Amino acid sequence: MSGFEEIYRLYFKDVFLYMRALCRDESISEEIAQETFVKALNSIDSFDGKKDIRAWLFTIARNTYYSYCRQKHIPLEDAPEAAVSDVILTERIENEEQAMALHKLLHELPEPYKEVFNLRVFGELSFEKIGIIFGKSAGWARVTYFRAKKMIIEGIEKTSE
Repeated sequence: MSGFEEIYRLYFKDVFLYMRALCRDESISEEIAQETFVKALNSIDSFDGKKDIRAWLFTIARNTYYSYCRQKHIPLEDAPEAAVSDVILTERIENEEQAMALHKLLHELPEPYKEVFNLRVFGELSFEKIGIIFGKSAGWARVTYFRAKKMIIEGIEKTSE
């Protein structure tokens, strides 16, 4: 078995699950995951080994998905997304201690950020539905969610310094 076959065997499921969380469509996730590994194989020489290979693959997958959205004329702000699955978080949450730090950050988010974030991520509600729950607009829900996500990313960056 070649080195790349081993990478595929070890990481295909992770990339597929990441894509399924990002786009919430099984067939698109499969397609993007396959394309990710084709792109990775074609550019394996550019992988310098400084980052975790899984994070590198996730970056390729995410960019491939964004390209797919542009080709299909799906506005990225309307595309479903995996909250806190951005590569910055994927690269930093490498062990149980870091995962616990993330849970602590989520717990400490002020309202309404915490609730909006949880409704979007764990409840998988649209921004429109979240806005209705709060008696606000979908735009308000979107801004509140992205501010919560920014707070989490900044908190993770502070704890990793």
